[in-house]
Amino acid sequence: MKRFFCLILAVTLTSSLILVGCSNGSGSIANTRVIGTIKFADPGWDSIRVHNEIARIIIEEGYGYKTEVRPGSETASLFAISTGSMDVFMEIWTGSYPDQYGSAIENSEIIEASVNLDDTQQGLYVPTYVIEGDLERGIEPIAPDLESIHDLPEYWELFKDPDNPSKGRIYGAIPGWNAHKVFQEKMENYGLFKTFNYYEPDSQTALNRSLIKLYESGKPWVGYQWEPSWIVGLYDMTKLKDEPYNHKDWLDGYRTEFPSQRLTIAVHKKLPEQVPKVYEFLSNYSTNSEITTNFLAYMEKNDATPHEAAEWFLKEYEEVWTTWVPSDISEKVKAKLK
Repeated sequence: MKRFFCLILAVTLTSSLILVGCSNGSGSIANTRVIGTIKFADPGWDSIRVHNEIARIIIEEGYGYKTEVRPGSETASLFAISTGSMDVFMEIWTGSYPDQYGSAIENSEIIEASVNLDDTQQGLYVPTYVIEGDLERGIEPIAPDLESIHDLPEYWELFKDPDNPSKGRIYGAIPGWNAHKVFQEKMENYGLFKTFNYYEPDSQTALNRSLIKLYESGKPWVGYQWEPSWIVGLYDMTKLKDEPYNHKDWLDGYRTEFPSQRLTIAVHKKLPEQVPKVYEFLSNYSTNSEITTNFLAYMEKNDATPHEAAEWFLKEYEEVWTTWVPSDISEKVKAKLK
């Protein structure tokens, strides 16, 4: 675990992603600090940004603490939580790096406050009309026998790369996300590079835009998606099958489907004693894929910001979040939402 975090430290310091201003006067990383501002990790996807905003509104308006968000990759954010240069990670996809996460918990480098949600999926998806067609849109089935990621080489010509038509194109995860590493190794081990190029979108917006453009024209698309997400909520998508998950083969080049995920909230080990009431709130924080999909769909349909989606959630799901906090705190928050 120490070697893992040392590597991430080197990368993080080089890229200056999130540790600027997180050192003490001598230049060493501060293992503890007095809480003046509670710092939230932002690894770059929409759902965690909304969860961050929900928590920040409650903490600022209900408990009176200042908060801020710091960007960084998943692994860099996990490292920052372990050292205390950041405080809260609202949506950790623990199955993506189970050994590192488990070791951090076991070694008391971070504390798992709660499970945010645990009904998730991720993998390679295609629009359902590719397999089943769409009578309403006049689309005939294009690949009716496509069921598995292992079937893709037979259909590479359907997914031709516009920049290199001699191969198909798989739209991958965003660099910096753990899924990006997973798919690169998976494609190598499954032999998919023989017939496909792996396209690296530079953002979640670019990934979604690539799908929407082809979906609306009824053309084939194959790439990374996950649930919950507004894409899967608004578009009819099918996840391609992979080998059933087992821990041994997952660790040997990710040769299985993604493990079922517990999306947890983790905090720096000192946070419970620094802000015990805030920690109690985070320990009670719990949602599900349906709730998350709904606020993501709201954000997309209304061109809303994560903060606006958080305010929508707090108004629409009052019966949910008011169970996380004492009544005096919920009244303060509700007063600010009027």
